[in-house]
Amino acid sequence: MSIILAIETATHLCSVALGRDGVLLAERTSLPGKQAHAASVSVFVAEVMAEAGLTLKDVHAVGVGIGPGSYTGLRIGLSTAKGLCHALDIPIIGVNTLTTLARAAGASATVQWPMIDARRMEVFTQEHDAQEQPIGEVQPVVITDEWIAAQGAIRVFGDGADKATAFWKDRSNVEYLPGIMPLARYLLPLAEERLRAGAVDDLAYLVPTYGKEANVTQPKKQGV
Repeated sequence: MSIILAIETATHLCSVALGRDGVLLAERTSLPGKQAHAASVSVFVAEVMAEAGLTLKDVHAVGVGIGPGSYTGLRIGLSTAKGLCHALDIPIIGVNTLTTLARAAGASATVQWPMIDARRMEVFTQEHDAQEQPIGEVQPVVITDEWIAAQGAIRVFGDGADKATAFWKDRSNVEYLPGIMPLARYLLPLAEERLRAGAVDDLAYLVPTYGKEANVTQPKKQGV
């Protein structure tokens, strides 16, 4: 028997779920823009544990979304997960948020491109096969007519695809699924598969996959 706590904060969504042997016990999700991750994630953890009638000492592992996505959201989710794993002396399992999106969309007959908003017309994406398995590397992509024309038959989804709906219209090679979100309930089975295989991560060295380097600038001095 394995009880896994799942935390996903890579996007505007803050989602926490608790599962036992593949069965969802409880979940909490804040709608985009409603609550800050920092104010929500610890409350959600406490609420799902209480709803399931369990304590943190019953948890066998924590699965956490490691991006790509929001720098702030990823840091909050990963630091929360690491703190719990350190205190409870249990494994941590970092899960690709794009693969969680692919699991949320389900199996397809075509290549899948889950997309996370990276602002403007850029998205973080990674090719996944019809069985939701990742292919290649996570990459930032600017959505253009040329990029779409270079693909074969594809399926696109995620908040990155939702912002680019104009590009998907009248495209015979594109299947667009609106409103697909990386809920923690879809992270749970991915984390459970990894736990069963013994493929857990090093607590000290697990880091987020940001998708690209942060654009950090120094503030100008007054009078300059």
